[in-house]
Amino acid sequence: MIIALVATYHEVLSMTQPLPRSLRERIGHALAFETIAVLICAPAMAWFMDKPLVHLGALTLMFSTVAMLWNMLFNYLFDRAQGRLGFGLWARVSHALLFEAGLILMLVPLAAWWLSIGLLEALLLDIVLILFFLPYTLAFNWIYDLLRARWLARREAQVGDAVCRGA
Repeated sequence: MIIALVATYHEVLSMTQPLPRSLRERIGHALAFETIAVLICAPAMAWFMDKPLVHLGALTLMFSTVAMLWNMLFNYLFDRAQGRLGFGLWARVSHALLFEAGLILMLVPLAAWWLSIGLLEALLLDIVLILFFLPYTLAFNWIYDLLRARWLARREAQVGDAVCRGA
């Protein structure tokens, strides 16, 4: 399995341009990302904070909803500004820092209110979540891209076979 993932990873790296993603695929990607994150974070946070799973599950769903909506709005605004920023490393670093700063400004007060804790405690919770989401995002998107490349290669092979058979 690991050898297959590494081999497919090299296929992904060899692609010069990623194939465009449909709105349907983008929605599916976001929902899968957030669903898996909620299924991991809610029980972990409930255990860590010794709070009911339902209470932390509701918070993680609120976090997920806010993050998805912020992601759509922020990326729309950032795309409009990117003409001035360019597409280099500076633009990517700015994108990541500004996105996280905006998310912190929204989620820390929400966590403090929902959990009846202070802003500093909520900020520390958010830092823990950021430390989780950095490797999670990397792993999720890497695996997603690998599986997507496999699926597209299989689909392309099926189309090629159909053309060869005259279908």
